Amino acid sequence: MFLPYIQQRTTFSQKAINQTVQLADDGATIPFIARYRKDQVDGIDEIAIASILDYYEQYKQLEQRRETILNTLEKLAIDDAQLVEAIRKCDNLTDLEDLYLPYKPKRKTRATTARELGLEPLAKQLMAQRGSDAALLAQRYVSTEVPDVEAALSGARDIIAEWVQESITARKQLRRLFERKAMITSKKVKKATDDGGVFQQYYDFEELLHRCPSHRFLALMRGANLGILKVKIAPENEAALEILLRIFVKANNDTGDQVAAACKDAWSRLLLPALETEFRNEAKVKSDEKAIHVFSENLRQLLLAPPLGQKRILAIDPGFQSGCKCVCLSEHGDLLHNETIYPFRSREEFGRAAAKIRNLAQTYKIEAIAIGNGTAGRETADFIEKVSFANPVKAYVVNEDGASVYSASSVARQEFPNYDVTVRGAVSIGRRLMDPLAELVKIDPKAIGVGQYQHDVNQNQLKESLERTVSFCVNAVGVNLNTASVQLLTFVSGLGGTLAERIVAFRSENGNFTSRDQLKKVKGLGAKAFQQCAGFLRIPDANHPLDNSGVHPEHYSVVAAMAKATGVTSADLVGNDAAIEQLVLADFVTNEIGLLVLQDIVDELKRPGRDPRAAVKTFSFAQDIRQISDVKVGMLLPGIITNITNFGAFVDLGIKQKGLIHISQLADKFVSDPMEVVHLQQHVVAKVIEVDTDRNRIALSLKEK
Repeated sequence: MFLPYIQQRTTFSQKAINQTVQLADDGATIPFIARYRKDQVDGIDEIAIASILDYYEQYKQLEQRRETILNTLEKLAIDDAQLVEAIRKCDNLTDLEDLYLPYKPKRKTRATTARELGLEPLAKQLMAQRGSDAALLAQRYVSTEVPDVEAALSGARDIIAEWVQESITARKQLRRLFERKAMITSKKVKKATDDGGVFQQYYDFEELLHRCPSHRFLALMRGANLGILKVKIAPENEAALEILLRIFVKANNDTGDQVAAACKDAWSRLLLPALETEFRNEAKVKSDEKAIHVFSENLRQLLLAPPLGQKRILAIDPGFQSGCKCVCLSEHGDLLHNETIYPFRSREEFGRAAAKIRNLAQTYKIEAIAIGNGTAGRETADFIEKVSFANPVKAYVVNEDGASVYSASSVARQEFPNYDVTVRGAVSIGRRLMDPLAELVKIDPKAIGVGQYQHDVNQNQLKESLERTVSFCVNAVGVNLNTASVQLLTFVSGLGGTLAERIVAFRSENGNFTSRDQLKKVKGLGAKAFQQCAGFLRIPDANHPLDNSGVHPEHYSVVAAMAKATGVTSADLVGNDAAIEQLVLADFVTNEIGLLVLQDIVDELKRPGRDPRAAVKTFSFAQDIRQISDVKVGMLLPGIITNITNFGAFVDLGIKQKGLIHISQLADKFVSDPMEVVHLQQHVVAKVIEVDTDRNRIALSLKEK
């Protein structure tokens, strides 16, 4: 049963676990459960729901493996009731494989060869350790296939070594030794070339495996995969052998010596390689999980970055000799105009560029300017500051990571088939300022430039985690049904790519949606899909006032009852705090809807369709810092956090080189997780504590002491 399995690994209630699994099995998505089935799952959030479902998948895999093993044992005619009972009770995949190991079909080994030579009885005699003369025992097994006593003893030791390897007791005790004492060591491969000395700190390195942080482990694995480092994981041989000798050697005689020799062979030839691989893989899984968590959290923060909203934007993709590509966008993100200016070629070009920017701002009623933060971004921001506008226009520096990936993508080609990649990139920069979420969903998350070691972790898990993160963000914010792109709609609960395309096609053929009910006319969008998606889709100026809110259509009748109780219509209840305050929520509790969902409904009625994201802020870098040589120890510099890793946070200082705030410098207290104290796009003022111009590195600190 999955319930005990999940309860042992989480702190969630039996109700939350059971209901989450049942709802998911019935086709409910994580965002839908978290938002509209809160009471059924005791109010746990989408992260907790995802955790339950991940453990549920693990449980199903365990059950599948259990049945495979039992079927194999049945085919092998192994009738061992005690073994079968142990397998049925086992709730750990590692222990399950240990139980199965002695019976697992093997390729030909030294032990199987020895058995074929009839040496297993000798191995049993030696293992009993009753005789004092091993050679005398072995003499009986000498034959044409076994030429002498040593050959017989060697074959018997091979069989004993396999028994030692298959011992559950031995494996458990050695695992405990690995957990406490295993060292991860690395040496540089002599003939390997390490350009730039990237892995220099690991040329002669050792650390307890359980103390090795995830980012360091992934760095070591990268060095090993590139053939630069040779990495080993092992405890001291003496400690491991002591465990095996204590378990298996029972007599201080000749046969005991044979068993001891077999134990040494089992350790070096069988157990050490197997356990090293097991712990390497386990450490990789844990490191992947941490790195993927960092990447996902960075992505979440980036996707939920403050939007400027529907404003007329002049977006600039900066460049020196190639010029600055400028595009003018409508408040809906439509491309109105594009051209290139060259403010950095000469004084005359600077003047012409300034005049052109003034003219564009006036002609297209520009309300804000978005400037990409890549090459020439700082200089372009300085240039814009010198332009005098007829009306106030604020300029914002926008993170352009991934814009070039979007501009060359099939999505961009479909949107702008008649424009080149530079125009598309500038459009993406402008749209990011308007709504980062709506624009960034068009880009492969791995191309956005946040996280650590994204190419070293399990790619399937990374993809699943990032897509889940995008889904959470999209559904948390809500989507305008009449303006959303196919890419944005794809991540709405219950939709996916095919239905997203059909919604956009329906919108193109029939005009804007005026009600959520119209979704039911979209081909293939049945009752289940409607239930899952409707609450996350917004329709400004809809016929029904709640169609532009987070209230689900299945709860409209509840709102009608609330309105009736306060003596107003449903439409008049929206935004009417005085009437809403009169409500006694307990009066509306039913078997289907509880207080948690009712509170969400009330919150939506007070602020229908509210955007959970913060307001966008302007930012200015230090004016006298233009390159790394301008940075001096002791300076206090303003910056923007652009990436967070397990070992610290990277800061954009307005120059080519990013500064690093190591985890030890993030606060005056101990910090185990950088995300506890800083967040992406946070504006900080950091103290410079080290400048290494040779390696282009800047060390920063947020400590006050």
